[in-house]
Amino acid sequence: MREKIFVTGANGQLGRDLIHELSSRGTECIASDIQESFAGEESCEYVQLDITNHEAVDEAMKRVKPSRVIHCAAWTAVDAAEDESNRSKVHAINAEGTENIARSCSDIDAVMTYISTDYIFDGTGVRAWQPEDESYAPLNYYGQTKLEGELAVKKFVPNFFIVRIAWVFGPNGNNFVKTMLKLSKTHETLRVVNDQIGTPTYTPDLSRLLADMNETSKFGIYHATNEGGFISWYDFACEIFRQAGKNINVIPVSTSEYGLSKAKRPFNSRLDKSKLKASGFEPLPDWRDALRRYLEINGTD
Repeated sequence: MREKIFVTGANGQLGRDLIHELSSRGTECIASDIQESFAGEESCEYVQLDITNHEAVDEAMKRVKPSRVIHCAAWTAVDAAEDESNRSKVHAINAEGTENIARSCSDIDAVMTYISTDYIFDGTGVRAWQPEDESYAPLNYYGQTKLEGELAVKKFVPNFFIVRIAWVFGPNGNNFVKTMLKLSKTHETLRVVNDQIGTPTYTPDLSRLLADMNETSKFGIYHATNEGGFISWYDFACEIFRQAGKNINVIPVSTSEYGLSKAKRPFNSRLDKSKLKASGFEPLPDWRDALRRYLEINGTD
């Protein structure tokens, strides 16, 4: 049977690349988001949907009847999630919204893919987090709500993929690369933290993996960032400016020296990705190569 894949958050940084990847494979896909129309160029069916509305989710799923759902929709503004005025909305989207999708997937017997995050862990130590680790202790409200989303998927969906990612960047939307390049126009010197360690995730590469996964039944929890080893944000910034040909003085500083943000950030965002290869999935390319491709598309200005 030909797969029909429903993608939530289709107007987001990952969602747009995922729709492009699925469409390029000839997969029947339905784009969905809360906005009135799809922001991408692909001519696919679009369903306007507020995932926090259980009745609307239930109606849409039963009408479209997808065989698989890739749930990219989320509140991702980590610092803003700490504001008391935003917390009910953050919870409604990341936790309750995910549960609405999960319950509907169960009702129509659809496979669900949930995009999660390293933020569900406490961010301590130096050991890379394993997919099966359950030592959850989110440092901030965003992480807590994403963890609640994971638990809802596990509770309601028999066949699922949970894919944890970190340090996301891509051609669409705001990200660290875009921020660094913007700051380089007005600053000759930049201070960047060097004690938060992880690996970037490039959305076109992740989209390829998610599409690959959804051609299989190798369900479970996976970690997926680009290859190339573990680095700091300082290392990432230095490579951005090197590849962009910009002579910026980057000063490494500790998180405490940099100054506190509203939301606590994990020091250890290392994710062990060996399960991907063990399951027969092609790992994501080196993050340096991903950065090169990003700059080719978006430029260095």
